[in-house]
Amino acid sequence: MLSSIFNFFSRALKSPSIKKKLIVTAVVLVVFRLTAHIPAAGIDRESLASLFSSSPLLSLLDVFSGGTLANFSIMALGLNPYINASIILQLLSYVVPKLEELTKEGEYGQEKINQYTRILTIPLATLQAFAMYSLLRSQGIISTLSPGALTALIFTMTAGTVFAVWLGELISEYGFKNGISFLIFAGIVSRLPITLGQSISVVQTQDLLKVLIFLALTIVVIGLIIFVNEATRQIPIQYARSARFVSSRVPSYLPLRLNQAGVIPIIFAVSLVLLPSMAGQFLAGSSNSQIANFASTLTSIFSPQSVIYNVVYFLLVFGFTYFYTAIVFNPEKIYENIQKGGGFIPGIRPGSATAKYLSFVLSRITLVGGIFLGFIAVLPSFFQNSIGVANLAIGGTGVLIVVSVVLELTRELEGELVTRKYEGLL
Repeated sequence: MLSSIFNFFSRALKSPSIKKKLIVTAVVLVVFRLTAHIPAAGIDRESLASLFSSSPLLSLLDVFSGGTLANFSIMALGLNPYINASIILQLLSYVVPKLEELTKEGEYGQEKINQYTRILTIPLATLQAFAMYSLLRSQGIISTLSPGALTALIFTMTAGTVFAVWLGELISEYGFKNGISFLIFAGIVSRLPITLGQSISVVQTQDLLKVLIFLALTIVVIGLIIFVNEATRQIPIQYARSARFVSSRVPSYLPLRLNQAGVIPIIFAVSLVLLPSMAGQFLAGSSNSQIANFASTLTSIFSPQSVIYNVVYFLLVFGFTYFYTAIVFNPEKIYENIQKGGGFIPGIRPGSATAKYLSFVLSRITLVGGIFLGFIAVLPSFFQNSIGVANLAIGGTGVLIVVSVVLELTRELEGELVTRKYEGLL
């Protein structure tokens, strides 16, 4: 097995196009990690580290910032404003006719939506930068800044987010696909030394049985993630023009992935489920006692260890799984492509009946995929509450992102090698 993996990557490195993509991706990731360590001014580092070590909420948010929030660098907001802007645009595409038309215009429409997403990212980053400043000021981590210094800080953090988005798009254009996921992947991997250190401290304090249970569940979860990401429901397709040659006909299938949405539902859900806690921490320093009490209650209700938080988180992930799957997979469009090629599904009448059948199958497999993603999202709380293992800020979400990015990278490398092989034959 190790020899086959070695041979695969050795063949990949011999391809000039793959080598170029690897170099571009590596250079951009190095620039991203170096920029993530350029500190913003006026921050008490020790207090900030103490706040993150005591708050699983902020640690989870740091995962989706690409690891830049814990350092409070100039890219402290990371990719969160861009992710939120993407959520807003995708929701608006269902209610705004012009945006709905753009989603149907193929590559041109997608490029226009991406442009609107970048524009919307700027005001969202500005608002989130001010909210982050207010939160840290209420915790005594940053002093009250003058209007000029505050404007400079907000401008710097907004520019950092725009720079991070630009780096992600550079990877998507000149390196490998989905550069935003690569940046989040780099942030998670960069936290591995800290995570390993926390794990060692857990081993020293927990009894042997809990450690063995934790290791066994970790292996099972990684195996399940790989299985679900690679699982497909194959729908047989027959083509009318080959009906005369039944004996020599090669079966064709339409593969429907069990997890069509990937990690996107979890990223979307995190952006929403963290809002109540962030609002509670923001309002906790209010001089009005009623507002302060309400903020304290809101923070405790939506604590990452609370039942309500995990139920809401699970439902958001489950709902976004259906929502995003409906965006990326259009049964009517798929049927039209099958029909143009002269294909049909055996036992299903052509026309609207085929589209309804595809929707029915997709809804069933999405049910399984949504439940699985929801389980992965609430996995850290399960470990902390049931097993007693703490310090799992990355948890199943981080593992899912890492495994998904690695699998996607492997598939893209395989595609490049197959294309290169066919080019050699031609």
